[in-house]
Amino acid sequence: MTQESENTAVVIVGGGVAGLTLGTFLLRSGIPCTILEKRSRRYVENRQRAGSLDAGGVRILRQWGIEEVVEEAAESPHDDPTESEMPLLIDGEKRLWKMGGSGDDEVSSAFCPQQVLVRNLIKVFLRDGGDLRFESEDICLDGVGTASPVVRYRDPTGSARAISCDIVAGSDGYHGVSRTAIPDDVLRCATHEFGYAWLTILAEVPADPPATMAVHTRGFAAQITRGPEASRLYLQCPVTDSVEQWPDDRIWAELETRFGYPIEVKGPIVSKQVVPLRGVVFSPMSYGRLHLVGDAAHLISPMSAEGMSLALHDAEVLARAVIAYLDKDDASLLEKYSDTCLDHTWQRQAAAVWMTQTMHDAGDPSYEGEFRKQVARANLETLVQPRTTAGS
Repeated sequence: MTQESENTAVVIVGGGVAGLTLGTFLLRSGIPCTILEKRSRRYVENRQRAGSLDAGGVRILRQWGIEEVVEEAAESPHDDPTESEMPLLIDGEKRLWKMGGSGDDEVSSAFCPQQVLVRNLIKVFLRDGGDLRFESEDICLDGVGTASPVVRYRDPTGSARAISCDIVAGSDGYHGVSRTAIPDDVLRCATHEFGYAWLTILAEVPADPPATMAVHTRGFAAQITRGPEASRLYLQCPVTDSVEQWPDDRIWAELETRFGYPIEVKGPIVSKQVVPLRGVVFSPMSYGRLHLVGDAAHLISPMSAEGMSLALHDAEVLARAVIAYLDKDDASLLEKYSDTCLDHTWQRQAAAVWMTQTMHDAGDPSYEGEFRKQVARANLETLVQPRTTAGS
């Protein structure tokens, strides 16, 4: 079969938050790029995922002139909870988080469902004239260790295609193909297993308030909005649990127990999954002309809500490095890309481990024992307002 060939400066594998932001940054800097996404546009724009950006992530979007993707991310006012609307229930007692400034030039964090952010990023990238190819199958990276990498794939018609480029950005997530192009004797993986899991549930029921978290002797629990008619429920459970052990009635009963009050509005449960909590970091994040971005290089505990912010940090660092290399023939930033991003990643991993252990060890002592529970309770008190001012 005849293979159609073409050339561009950068091929980005993966059309999620990392790939789309990187593509937009490059496009706005005059760097030609092509994004290959194996899924359909409909699938990508409707993939339900958690969403939160820290102040640094919002600042990055603002500096590149695309803050509109966050400002338009809330599907309704109910999807944008403030700290005052996010109670923490400790053994049924309502506590409020401490209100503090971001310390980032008055830039605030943003709560934005990932599918809405992706939808807005797609709109901006295509509006700017970007080349985004959905349903690109059988993606294969060749020659990334040489000066002439080629990315091969099949388009929706089944035709074989090949794109020669200067740089390949692997932003296709933890299960993507990009990372597999790095030889096994080069790539290292560091993993931390927390020893417990989340039962994650998508329910067709609104969250009111839009975000509630609970620490209870039976374990952590939460309900987070996913739009005006849906929410995600989270229940800490042993990693050995299966979804069959959690029928719908048990889920609602356990959520009520850990929240400490009846759940007035219950609805159909669409999906459930047991997800072990862990942190993963791959290194190096660069090999030859291939550079990993976002979840392709690292996973962080979902308790930290840092996944999208880490992806944006990687995308900006790589964008500036690629621009310097292609516009000024300066490879110094590209050579430092892996070390720069790994330094930042480990800082965020450290914070994520602290927060995850604080929120989970403070509840059910059967996981880590009474000593760790009391230490976690003491740490938890540093995050919430004193009882005298927290309200009931």
